[in-house]
Amino acid sequence: MNDPYLLLWLEAPLQSWGHDSRFGRRDSLDFPTKSGVIGLLCCARGAGGEECGWLAAWADLDMQVVGYVPQGRHGLPLLRDFHMVGSGYDDQDPWQTLLIPKTSEGKKAVGGGTKMTYRYYLQDMAYAVILQAPVGQVEAVTEALINPVWDLYLGRKNCVPTEFVYQGCFANAEQAVQVGAALAAKKKRAFALRVLQGEHEGEVLTLNDVPLQFGPHKKYRDRQVTVQKWED
Repeated sequence: MNDPYLLLWLEAPLQSWGHDSRFGRRDSLDFPTKSGVIGLLCCARGAGGEECGWLAAWADLDMQVVGYVPQGRHGLPLLRDFHMVGSGYDDQDPWQTLLIPKTSEGKKAVGGGTKMTYRYYLQDMAYAVILQAPVGQVEAVTEALINPVWDLYLGRKNCVPTEFVYQGCFANAEQAVQVGAALAAKKKRAFALRVLQGEHEGEVLTLNDVPLQFGPHKKYRDRQVTVQKWED
């Protein structure tokens, strides 16, 4: 028996799928990462540990993404948010000082401890994520997505989904893609991009987004994907 496919619908005013963010610049890819999607499943399950055995069952399975924009709009506009952390606190107050960023030694950081970052978000996007699932995990994951233990979010905790994430389980990817396309049409959304696992015609990328271990010491491995975008 082949492993079935879950259809996850990720829609929100803002989404952010970091892949190579560093320090003060927190970028977003144009589409959800596999680590982000699997992390969402872990939130639904209430699983916060390393989860090595559970993750291993998903590592080699397929994941496809189809991105949709509102009809009449082309491209994927980014929102840049200038974000400050740790400013405006009184360092003489023992409670407020706990909120001020410090060095790894616990000392006051240079410049008073304020951290400035630029954070990027995708605006008003919707994605049909076609995720192959281990047949033995489908029932538990489906139940978790319908009744999540922890809040679900799309990349960052301020990116709250505005539609039910779980949209069904299907025997193959083609069926899931068709149902996703029908949902997009119902919502008056137009095709923007498709992401296929492996090398195909289009832009081939190598992403370090296959999670092998979560928890304090995360581990990932690479996979190749092909991005096919809408063209005029």
